[in-house]
Amino acid sequence: MSDYDFSGNDKFSDDRPDPAAPGGSILFGLPGTLVDRDPRRALVGQYPDGVIDMVLDPEDPWGFACVSRQINLGVDPQQALADYETTHGPAVAWVVRICLENYTLAVKGLLPGASELLEDLRRAGLTLWGLAATTRQLIEAASEVLSPLSALKGVLISSEEHMDLSDSLFYRLALRRFAISPGHTIFVDADPEHVAVADRLGMDGIVADDIRGLRQLLRQRGIAC
Repeated sequence: MSDYDFSGNDKFSDDRPDPAAPGGSILFGLPGTLVDRDPRRALVGQYPDGVIDMVLDPEDPWGFACVSRQINLGVDPQQALADYETTHGPAVAWVVRICLENYTLAVKGLLPGASELLEDLRRAGLTLWGLAATTRQLIEAASEVLSPLSALKGVLISSEEHMDLSDSLFYRLALRRFAISPGHTIFVDADPEHVAVADRLGMDGIVADDIRGLRQLLRQRGIAC
C-alpha cells in the first residue's frame, strides 16, 4: 500500500493516536543519538595527528564533512572524491580515500547504555524509528556492532532518499512512510538544528547527546524507562 494519499493529504493526523503503539513513537536521528562514531578511528595509526586534524577540520567548507554529506545524499563516492581533489590535491584526497575505505572502523557500536534504553522503551509500549544520515552499505558493513538497532521498527536512509537531517522533507517523508502522527512522536537528536526542524513540524523535539541525559528527559515526559 502506498504511504502517500495522491489527493495531497497526509495519512497522519494529530487528531488520532498513533496506531503503531499506544505509547506513541520515538524517532531517532542517527548516528548522533545512539551510535558511537568517530571518523578519527579510521585514520589513527596510519597518519600523524596533524594530518588527521587537517583532513577532518570541521571549519573546512569543502573538507571531509562535505565529502561525507555528499555520499550520504547518494552521490557516488568516486565523484565526491574527485570533487574534493579539485580543491585539496591528490595527496590529501588519498588520505580521505583511505578514511572512507576504513570507515567501518569509525563505527564502534552503540553508545553505552543505548541498547538497554531501546529495550526499555519498547517494553514501555513505544514504537521506535530512525532517520539515518548514512548509506546502506555502511550499515550493512557495520551490522554486527549495530545489531541492537534492530529494535527500530524502520529506518529511512539518507543516501536512498537523497535527503538528510537538514531537510524538513526527510522528516515529512518519515511521518508518511511510517504512518505516524507528529503530535504523538518524539524526535531525538544531538544537533539542536535538527531538533528545531522536528519541532516546527509538530513533533516533541529532544536535544540529547548522552543516554543518561536522554533517559531523564524522557522520564520528564512520563515515559517509564
